[in-house]
Amino acid sequence: MPHRRGMAEASPGFPTLLEPASLSRPALEPGPEGHRKRLREKLLRAGPGSLADYELLEMLLFLALPRIDTKPHAKRLIARFGSAGRALSASDHELRSVEGIGDAAIAALRLAQAAALKLLAEEIRDQPILNNWERLIAYLTAAIAREPVEQFRVLFLDSRNRLLADEPQAKGTVNHTPVYPREVIRRALELGATALILVHNHPSGDPTPSPADIEMTAEIRSAAAILGITVHDHLIIGNGRHLSFRREGLL
Repeated sequence: MPHRRGMAEASPGFPTLLEPASLSRPALEPGPEGHRKRLREKLLRAGPGSLADYELLEMLLFLALPRIDTKPHAKRLIARFGSAGRALSASDHELRSVEGIGDAAIAALRLAQAAALKLLAEEIRDQPILNNWERLIAYLTAAIAREPVEQFRVLFLDSRNRLLADEPQAKGTVNHTPVYPREVIRRALELGATALILVHNHPSGDPTPSPADIEMTAEIRSAAAILGITVHDHLIIGNGRHLSFRREGLL
């Protein structure tokens, strides 16, 4: 007489009435560790573009706060600064004003900011700067747009307009930076630069040049011309805006 399997002996791989389908699937791992694992899997499966801004910050803060739920911290950063990019470029003082953000969290954010700047810098290095204007502006905006005081930088270029060095020359106050043309020219000669792009930021966010900006640019241009060094432009970086002296007819 043929053997009849009982209901509990259904074919392998199919749930029986004694084993509901919901119990046959692996349960989602609960708690913060499960949440972090799911975020990592989402990143690896769908790429960085799949992450919301707060999720990106949340994952960065994993590094600094391994035993803490970092989602509330990330959402407070977004509420304060509006985006992940602005949070990464915020000053230490601004970051400390956000609940739960201390030295460890700031270090993790600074690490991500440094990596982003390195990537942007690589995109303009070893290429003619004048042919990569949009990338140059993106790099400078990321580097100094949210600096709380004025910073004056010089891009030193070779005869093919490739970047030799990007160097801060001076920091000042919220509306003034002391710049010495002889120091700019001395450094250009040391590097063998044949062209310059002058850059500074306006912490107010308004890139309109001041009379002092225009005067200083003229002094550097005159000193450089004596030695056959070209000043291609002077860029003022505001918050989300920039101004080119050459395009405005000021150079």
